[in-house]
Amino acid sequence: MNHRIASAITFTSTVAVATVAAALLSSNAFADDITIDTTPFVSTKSRAEVRAEVTGQRDQVTAYGGEWAGQQNEQHAFQSAFTVEQVRSEYKAARNEVRMMNGEDSGSSFIAQQRGAQTDTIVARSAN
Repeated sequence: MNHRIASAITFTSTVAVATVAAALLSSNAFADDITIDTTPFVSTKSRAEVRAEVTGQRDQVTAYGGEWAGQQNEQHAFQSAFTVEQVRSEYKAARNEVRMMNGEDSGSSFIAQQRGAQTDTIVARSAN
């Protein structure tokens, strides 16, 4: 008998909580409605004052425009400080290092060799 009473109380309380939650969640939602502001806009500056202010900050305006242009997919002319021969010689010099770093051990033996050849003094201190 006690089992039935406990079960009935549990069921009744669950239904009551669900009913209250449904009542609270069923209110109107206006998240997609636009807000219509009926207060009139009154400018504190004239058109000429705003134009003078913008032209006075020309460097900032062009910086913002450059930021926008940099985010677009525009092609820019590439200007390098290196000659073709310099780039080729650097590539050839780095081939062995790239091969070692892309090896089976992910470059750990190459890094160990480089650390052994290091002549700088390394000082370590405790984290305390």
